[in-house]
Amino acid sequence: MAGLRLGPLLRYVDPSGQATVWVETDRPGTVRVRCADGASGTAGTFQIAGHHYALIPVSGLTPGTTTAYEVQFGGRTLWPPQDSRFPPSTIATPAEGDAELRVTFGSCRRAPNLTGTDALDALAARLAAAPGAERPDVLLLLGDQVYADAVSADTRRWLAARRDLRDAPGAEVADYEEYTRLYYESWLDPEVRWLLSTVPSCHLFDDHDVIDDWNTSAAWLAGMRSTAWWHERVVSGLMTYWVHQHLGNLSPAELAADPLYAAVRAAPDGTEALRAFAARADADPASARWSYRRDFGRTRLLMVDTRSARVLEEGRRSMLDEGEAKWLETQVLGAPGDCDHLLIGTSLPWLLPPFVHDAEGWSAALCAGSRGRRWARVGEDLRRRADLEHWAAFPASFDHLTDLIARAGTGPDAPATISVLSGDVHHAYVAQPFWPTSAPQPTAHIAQLTCSPVHNSIPAPVRAGFRFGWSRLGRTLGRALARHGRAGRAAVSWRRTGGPWFGNQLMTLTLRGRSARLRLDQARRRHTGPARLTTVMDRALTPDGPPDSIHAAETRH
Repeated sequence: MAGLRLGPLLRYVDPSGQATVWVETDRPGTVRVRCADGASGTAGTFQIAGHHYALIPVSGLTPGTTTAYEVQFGGRTLWPPQDSRFPPSTIATPAEGDAELRVTFGSCRRAPNLTGTDALDALAARLAAAPGAERPDVLLLLGDQVYADAVSADTRRWLAARRDLRDAPGAEVADYEEYTRLYYESWLDPEVRWLLSTVPSCHLFDDHDVIDDWNTSAAWLAGMRSTAWWHERVVSGLMTYWVHQHLGNLSPAELAADPLYAAVRAAPDGTEALRAFAARADADPASARWSYRRDFGRTRLLMVDTRSARVLEEGRRSMLDEGEAKWLETQVLGAPGDCDHLLIGTSLPWLLPPFVHDAEGWSAALCAGSRGRRWARVGEDLRRRADLEHWAAFPASFDHLTDLIARAGTGPDAPATISVLSGDVHHAYVAQPFWPTSAPQPTAHIAQLTCSPVHNSIPAPVRAGFRFGWSRLGRTLGRALARHGRAGRAAVSWRRTGGPWFGNQLMTLTLRGRSARLRLDQARRRHTGPARLTTVMDRALTPDGPPDSIHAAETRH
């Protein structure tokens, strides 16, 4: 009897009445999505490594309405399950020019069977308990959706039954089939499965989707490529990301123009075509683009790949290669006046705690030879041990992004807000940049909005380290390190205007006209019952928004 192995995931939705729904089935066939309002779509499955997937385009949706849908396969309705305890999955189609957009974001979600509260589970519980309540228009997952290098105890036992864990890479995933285990573990969690079926999501990878500190430096990469297991690991990671996450990021028009998608769908088995693509993408990052743009009315979202497109050669180090940097510049500057809000999704924060920023710049300068070979070796060792590989570790790229943001945010046609949305660092904060008084002053409200983890933890010493990074003493020590490394000063300064907050959490931006409001919700467990989302910060980002309010820890939604 035909079955649904994974999904459905509601991915792309737009005001033209189009949507896409992603599924994995247990056999080949044709999948149909049928909506209660009469809209529908069908797609045949494609095969990768013995697995069968479909991305179903749905058309005929009515803008400004919400409709329930079901997934049919093999002559049966497979979704929603007959015994579902959740409300029907729906597709909410925005109307052209909708006045309000709610964007919820976060990153870093370990397997659900780990201890601790899960912010996505708590969000699902909130929405399921009140189906008519306010919900996100889009959920941004900013990296580390799966942890290939830090598996759960259940997955470790599964790996041990499959192969000898004394052989590299040990208790980490090694190939495509082992990657699929991570997606099952994560996306079959009942709350998250329902949530992803009814809230559209945009995805971006970060390091743990492949391995911790992926592409930190040229020396790091050379060491990994010298191992017997690395090639299969990175190729499998890119293959599974393309199937499970990247395809759904694209619009129906982009999918129709994608030659790889066409080749995979046309072949009886698309494995080799996808494997060849992933191998090229690893060997030559310029051959693939994982970054993408989504427009939501007058809000533009740019999701930027800060992992695979790096240039790692010392002396030429760049967070983005030339083609990727040009793409970003074109998208950021665009046509003046064409958006009210610009969102730049980058898994790694642009603005870090000042001590951390200066430590990364110091390490980068040492590695580049500012104080000789001996210090260069020290810099490389520190870079790897302390994860010093954010935008600040690529000073030219940091300056270029800073300049782009300043240019886009200055002048009468500038957006009302420019927000850099990030995760990675396992805490949440808001930072606001300031330019020298001698420079043109941006008219847009510019902010670094960082939120992680969704479901993970951070040791107490690391919490203390991040708090120190924001302190006055930390700032002073960071400047001393920068002077020692002969690193240049950043063209912009910044201060923390919110946080740091520690816990499993999600941020939500509510954009209405040219106003913006930010909320931070944390998953908190009470003495009895499931975890609930607790609002710990709710504030206006723009002067025309409602007054700020900081909610007490007891406040509930």
